[in-house]
Amino acid sequence: MSSLTQEAPTAERGVTSPPRRRPGRRRTRTVLRYVLLVALALVFVSPLVFMLVTSFKSRVEAAGVPPTWMPAHPTMQAYESILGAGGTPVLRWFTNSMVAAAANSALVVVTAAMAAYPLARMRFRGRGVVFGLIVATLFVPPVILIIPNYLIVGDLKWLDTLAAVVVPTAASAFGVFFLRQFFLSLPAELEEAARLDGANLFQIFTRVVLPLSKPALVTLAVLAFLTNWNDFLWPVYVLFSPESQTLPAGLSTLQSANNVRYDLLMAGAVIASLPVLVLYCFAQRFIIEGVSRSGLKG
Repeated sequence: MSSLTQEAPTAERGVTSPPRRRPGRRRTRTVLRYVLLVALALVFVSPLVFMLVTSFKSRVEAAGVPPTWMPAHPTMQAYESILGAGGTPVLRWFTNSMVAAAANSALVVVTAAMAAYPLARMRFRGRGVVFGLIVATLFVPPVILIIPNYLIVGDLKWLDTLAAVVVPTAASAFGVFFLRQFFLSLPAELEEAARLDGANLFQIFTRVVLPLSKPALVTLAVLAFLTNWNDFLWPVYVLFSPESQTLPAGLSTLQSANNVRYDLLMAGAVIASLPVLVLYCFAQRFIIEGVSRSGLKG
């Protein structure tokens, strides 16, 4: 009798067991999720694969209709032409782009960090107004600033030099906003402890805040590098001689209104994509951590 009482149904005691998920349904959802991810990956990767494949086609096959995925007779003719032609110094353009993008990203990180830290930690009158004005400049289209920047660069005698594509965009409103959000996420107790140990404001900034902000700094440096590396319109206006061109502006000279060498364009695009892919592979971990901790999405 006691055993019957102990084995009473749990429903009569008011305890309901949670519904169990069927293994088959869970497996189906997992398969569908992976199928969707693979489909999205193919959508994003297929243009890059087609670009790489086309760079190994001949001039006639690259312009053929309909286009083919695999070259009938793979050749390095496009790379030999684009790297060996005297009128298209691609290696010089590549070097100019690397120098300009690296210098610009360094300046952006320095100026943005020095402006973002006071807006995040220091208390002064008008701080909110200053930050609001900086954020408001994000809504100004960059094309509006071409003429004023051109006049300033011309007065400074920087036309047809790399300084014209490095300095004008060194002050980044997005960089200030991005780093300020990251600095706000850091625990203020660390700065208070450093202050009690006798550190001044500059020492706290350089020895405490910046080392803890490495993910955000690397993320901003990568974003600034990519922005300058891919910039096309501004270098066209301020760089004139073939030796001073950057890679995007220089590659545009490979096509004309009546003659487009798709094989050369794809070979140049492959060369231009390599530094970006390598940089992202090395900085991927910092980018994910920096974006997640700064609270930015999308």
